[in-house]
Order: sequence, then structure tokens, then C-alpha cells
Amino acid sequence: MAKKSWSERNKKRMALVKKYAAKRAELKAKHDYAALAKLPRNSSPVRVVNRCPISGRRHGYFRKFNCSRLTFRELALQGLIPGVTKASW
Repeated sequence: MAKKSWSERNKKRMALVKKYAAKRAELKAKHDYAALAKLPRNSSPVRVVNRCPISGRRHGYFRKFNCSRLTFRELALQGLIPGVTKASW
């Protein structure tokens, strides 16, 4: 389980990205990179990290299922993810 502070920091970044999205798009259209560099660093969408909402883990994240590989395995074995079954051959 990841520290709660990492998840909270990521939520703040998401809020900043949303707040500055229009301004960033406007500055990029004008090719005004000097003004773009003066915006807060965390307002860049590149700095937002995909995290598992359950465990907070950032590595081994499946975009399709919006969770980490460990959480995915637990949920799949419990039958909570529709259409996913354990392989057997």
C-alpha cells in the first residue's frame, strides 16, 4: 500500500492540470514558450501519474482496468471483474 501523501499529491496535480488546461492550450497555440515555462510545474499533464485507486501503487498499472496488477489479480479471483477468468489448460 502506497503512502497516502503520494496519492494526495497526485490529486493536487490533477486539479492543477484541470485549472491550467485552457491557458496552457492557448499559450501553446501562440508558441509562447517563455510564458508557458512560468506556469507551475505541476500544471503539466506529464507530471500526473496513473495510480491504483485501491492500493495507490503506480507500477504495474493496467489502464484498461484502472488498477494495479496485484489488485487486478485479487479482484479477478474474487469474480469482481466481469469477463475475466483464471486461465486453465
